[in-house]
Amino acid sequence: MPRPAALPRLVWDYLRRAPGTFIWLAILLATTVFLHRLPSTVAEHVLGNRSTNLHHLAEDPWRVLISSAFWLDGGGWLLYLLIFNLIHVPAERWLRTWRWLFVCVFVHVSATYISEGVLYWAINHGEASEQSEFALDVGVSYALVGVAAVLVYRIATPWRYYYLAALTTLMTVPLLVDLNFTAIGHFASLFLGLACYPLTRGRGGVWNPATAIRSWRVRGSGR
Repeated sequence: MPRPAALPRLVWDYLRRAPGTFIWLAILLATTVFLHRLPSTVAEHVLGNRSTNLHHLAEDPWRVLISSAFWLDGGGWLLYLLIFNLIHVPAERWLRTWRWLFVCVFVHVSATYISEGVLYWAINHGEASEQSEFALDVGVSYALVGVAAVLVYRIATPWRYYYLAALTTLMTVPLLVDLNFTAIGHFASLFLGLACYPLTRGRGGVWNPATAIRSWRVRGSGR
């Protein structure tokens, strides 16, 4: 157990190794607190104004593509704190900040245009209401799925195949249960993240769950 006096240094060391992730989390915390202080109708307007829907992508794409990534639509911030530490922190440490950021931006933008492109096709072919042009689409999930997919290359075989199978199942089931543009965006994010394989070359540090478990057991036995 670390001494209490050493805890601030340990926390700072943990934070500084994934600066992008924790800056993002800090912004999400601020926007979430701000949103929760607003009446529900005003909060809906704020989110709607930052939505990457077809209407806004046609009028002001860069503004909404950037702003939509800093607001949460449903789900508590604490949940994202946990998920970011499980997914984004190890990915940013492994890839380093600029490579990790490229994956986030690439997947967020590409999956948005893919999902909204499918929605545009559905509207034009009478498969979706014209009001879908104004559908709410904000959040961090596309980038999150993409980064989770990149971590496939961080895990040693055969464990990576189990991880990939679980991730693919999680992204496929929503397509079968309720086919919508968000489910399509998440499914696309999986393959967009996997397509970022060139960024992982030469990074090394493959993680083996079996070795990690043995290491934890040795530490727990005090050897």
